[in-house]
Amino acid sequence: MTRINKLTCGARTLDLSAPVVMGILNVTPDSFSDGGRFTERDAALRQAEQMLADGAAIIDVGGESTRPGAAAVSEQEELGRVVPIVEALTTELDALVSVDTSTAAVIRESAAAGAGLINDVRALRRPGALEAAASSGLPVCLMHMQGEPGNMQNNPIYEDVTTEVVDFLRERVAACEAVGISRERLLVDPGFGFAKNMTHNLVLMNEMAALRALELPVLIGVSRKSLFGKVLGREVHERLPGSLAAAVMCVERGAMIVRAHDVKETVDVVRFAHAVRMSHKE
Repeated sequence: MTRINKLTCGARTLDLSAPVVMGILNVTPDSFSDGGRFTERDAALRQAEQMLADGAAIIDVGGESTRPGAAAVSEQEELGRVVPIVEALTTELDALVSVDTSTAAVIRESAAAGAGLINDVRALRRPGALEAAASSGLPVCLMHMQGEPGNMQNNPIYEDVTTEVVDFLRERVAACEAVGISRERLLVDPGFGFAKNMTHNLVLMNEMAALRALELPVLIGVSRKSLFGKVLGREVHERLPGSLAAAVMCVERGAMIVRAHDVKETVDVVRFAHAVRMSHKE
């Protein structure tokens, strides 16, 4: 597998010589886990500051909820939620900021405000998103999802979930390359919890090493997912143990960025899983 050890993220550089943690900062009123807690600027800044102190390498700012059944947000509303927070995080905290968006205008304005990475659950399939990402010069994470958040959990069907996820991501990588986004700017995310039932998620996690065929850094998000509610019978705020176990398994299978709500705990398990991986005898 070709190893990308450094990712140029605008004015900042992300070191990927070891796995890192991306802290989740939702500036939405309706996110499944922490909706409404960080919509105010000062609250968002303090939360980001704490996540950075806890070891987050990236802060991922999202202004449109992508939980199952989520309603769409207007472009202007998303811009108003996201861009001021990106500016504050980059200027006041000198943070490396990722923006969780699919909207072309938000990609453009976030890049201008100092964002260093675009994290798109729709893999640049919204109108104008490919072109906006290409012109931004920023790295992009492409995630697998069928349908839209509003309907993605309405009986998702796969013949072979892992193969179909890898094939989809390979096609989106090719679409990016066709508009001038080089492979050195790309990451992939298998999309746990997005248009996948419990069995799909478990199989995909078990077979995650298949993503190595794409020869790109892998980002995963498993934090507090409904998967742990189904398997373990836990409510959202009781899912930390399951989230940490899944993070370890994903790092063992090659994940380089772990997106998480609980940064401090996730940093510890990611560091330990990496230490074990690196302990093999020469």
